[in-house]
Amino acid sequence: MTKRIAFIGLGNMGGYMAANLAAAGYQVSGYDLATEAAEKARRNGINTTTTAEEAASHANIVFTMLPSGQHLLEAYETLLRAAPANTLFVDCSTVDVTQARQARDLALNAGHRAMDAPVSGGTVGAEAATLTFMAGGEPEDFTHIRPLLETMGRTIIHCGDPGAGQAAKICNNLILGITMIAVSEAFVLGEKLGLDHQALYDVASQSSGACWALTNNCPVPGPVPTSPANRNYQPGFMTSLMSKDLSLALNAINDTGVAAEIGPLAAKIYRQLSHGPRAHDDFSTVINTIRDQTNTAHTADKATL
Repeated sequence: MTKRIAFIGLGNMGGYMAANLAAAGYQVSGYDLATEAAEKARRNGINTTTTAEEAASHANIVFTMLPSGQHLLEAYETLLRAAPANTLFVDCSTVDVTQARQARDLALNAGHRAMDAPVSGGTVGAEAATLTFMAGGEPEDFTHIRPLLETMGRTIIHCGDPGAGQAAKICNNLILGITMIAVSEAFVLGEKLGLDHQALYDVASQSSGACWALTNNCPVPGPVPTSPANRNYQPGFMTSLMSKDLSLALNAINDTGVAAEIGPLAAKIYRQLSHGPRAHDDFSTVINTIRDQTNTAHTADKATL
């Protein structure tokens, strides 16, 4: 069967993902509310439509990449009616596990199939087709769409039943958010102890402190030339998006009763950052807040002497 693809949500992530599918020769129709995003997608070989329903009506596979779970559920209300029977819906957004399962149930009740397949890798990975996909759904559906995921990504993992992809994404980003704070605190401590950034990086990256936040997204300029710190913290992965993902993790922690201490604290730190002037900076900008708070506390301590 010819794969006829609709892609709903052609923004920073979805636009690149759909473009890679089109470049590989797939028939791709797409829709985005933003005129600029739709025009860019059209230039990249995507047949853009005036409504999301129009794109879905010609498809047997519908990808969605939307800002939130509420956007997803609202979109499904119309997309499920417009799509031909037994269409496979694949959501790549990052949403609550409960909402992912709600979306899947809506699709099944409407005579369709559904999977969740959130991604990791950011806009750089989306453009370069090096994303990691974390898929949840039936094995036969995963097998069916795997060639498409491989066109858009490098690492494709079937995590289990519906919702498992979102669960894996939330847990992964909980680790990422926490470790970035830890790496940032270590660099600020190193500064106060007179330790050179490169020296600390050389030690930690080759020792037990090695992690993605350090070796790929180092929060100080210099040691990793491609990290956002070298571009004045241009994202990358925005602080506001990290805050969103950690809020999803916090919801899951509360729902399941996990005795978590560090996760909720990390969520609080990024939530505060997302409400300030650094909301659109890369999430590694948390080091600047730690440094500011350190200097403020030190000044206050000196004033009380």
